[in-house]
Amino acid sequence: MIRVLIADDQALMRVGFRALLDAEDDLEVVGEATDGRSAVHLSRCLRPDVVLMDVQMPGLDGIEATRRIAADPDLAAIRVLILTNYGHDSYVFAALRAGASGFLLKDADPADLLHAVTVVARGDALLAPTVTRTLISEFVAGPPPAAPTAGRDVLTAREQEIVELVARGLTNDEIAARMVISPLTAKTHVNRAMTKLHCRDRAQLVVWAYESGLITPRRR
Repeated sequence: MIRVLIADDQALMRVGFRALLDAEDDLEVVGEATDGRSAVHLSRCLRPDVVLMDVQMPGLDGIEATRRIAADPDLAAIRVLILTNYGHDSYVFAALRAGASGFLLKDADPADLLHAVTVVARGDALLAPTVTRTLISEFVAGPPPAAPTAGRDVLTAREQEIVELVARGLTNDEIAARMVISPLTAKTHVNRAMTKLHCRDRAQLVVWAYESGLITPRRR
């Protein structure tokens, strides 16, 4: 059973998400938060597997709430899935930097939302395929962030190549096809890179790839 906490200041959105999630046999909504502060508090009390986190909420916003959850060692098992109204929302990349495991548009199909929760709960990252490649490229092209904690020298040449493909939005199957290796081998390389770089999931690997300069954002 995947336990979900919904964090959104709009009651109608919370009701809709709850109805959708509770209708599934393997999903359970364990709580609702109306702002970032209560999202952090309920995460500590309820220990959900996934937090559906709105970005713009009163008081403590979703980005800071995500940062506090990700920074708490006791909450390391919790994954945050950012929900946003806009495909080109500058808050999204900030949320990934804060520790979110991915993002999804609020107008996504119900099936996509259910899939996203499942993907994030198992420890993978979910970056909405319709906007990921352009979104990441656009917003990391902004002011340079703080230097990453680990340099490229900790990775082998093969691992650097695979991290670049992850950051370009490729799945393990697509990486395997591109590099003529098995999906399992691709997954092993990705996991090793995450371990070496202290990234909790693929979303953080994407952030690292751009912040380290491994790949350069494509400007329009």
